[in-house]
Amino acid sequence: MKILVIDDDKNLVETIQIGFQLQWQEVEIVTALDGEQGIKKFFEENPDLILLDIMMPYKDGYTVLKEIRQTNDVPVIMLTARGEELDKVKGLELGADDYLVKPFSYLELFARIKAVLRRMLMPSPASFTPSFVSGDITINFDNREVTKNGQIIKMTPTEYNLLFLMARNVGHVLTFEHLLNKIWGPEYRDQFDYLKTYISRLRKKLEDNPEHPRLIQTERGLGYRLMKLAQPISLQS
Repeated sequence: MKILVIDDDKNLVETIQIGFQLQWQEVEIVTALDGEQGIKKFFEENPDLILLDIMMPYKDGYTVLKEIRQTNDVPVIMLTARGEELDKVKGLELGADDYLVKPFSYLELFARIKAVLRRMLMPSPASFTPSFVSGDITINFDNREVTKNGQIIKMTPTEYNLLFLMARNVGHVLTFEHLLNKIWGPEYRDQFDYLKTYISRLRKKLEDNPEHPRLIQTERGLGYRLMKLAQPISLQS
C-alpha cells in the first residue's frame, strides 16, 4: 500500500515515516511539503490513501482536496492543528473521509487509517436482491452503482455504504449510533457530525429538494429512515 503525506511540517512528516517503518513496514510513504507539490505527487504516484494537512503554502488542504475529488475518490484523512467544529465539517463536506487533530498518537493514526480502508472494502452481501428502486433512484448492488433518472450518480465508498445500509433496512429507522457503528466503526459512535455531513451529501446528490427531503428522512432525536417512494409515472404519447 502507498500513502501520500502532504504536510509542510518536516518534523511531522519524518516522524510519520519512522512510525510506519516501525509499525507497518509493508506501507510505502510518499511525501510532499506543500499543496502544489502534493497535487503533482498525487497524479504521479496514484496513492492508496492521503494524509493531508490544511494550512500549507501555495495551496491549502481544502484546495488540494477539491482538486483531488474532481477526479478521484481515494481516501483522504485531514491532519490539522485546527480542531474547530466548522473546520472539521468543511473538510468532510468537501469529501474528506476522516479528520485527525494534531497532536495525535500513532496508534490513533493507524487505527483511523485501518478504519478508512475497512470502509473502502465493505462488501455487499451476496444474498441481497440485485437492485433496489425508490422513486427515480436505483441502486445496483452487483456493481455498486447508483442512478437517478438513469444517470449515474458518483458516490464515494462511504456514501455508498451508508446508502446501502439504509436500503437494506428501507422504511425502518436506523439510529445515529447504529449507523456510525456499522459504517465508521465502534470508535466513531459519538461522531454525530460525520453522519450529519454524509447524510447532507447524499441528499444533495439524490433528493429533488435537499432542503425538504423525501427519500432520506430524519427522525428527530433518533436517526434516519430511507423511504420507498413510488416510481414516476411515464407519460407516453
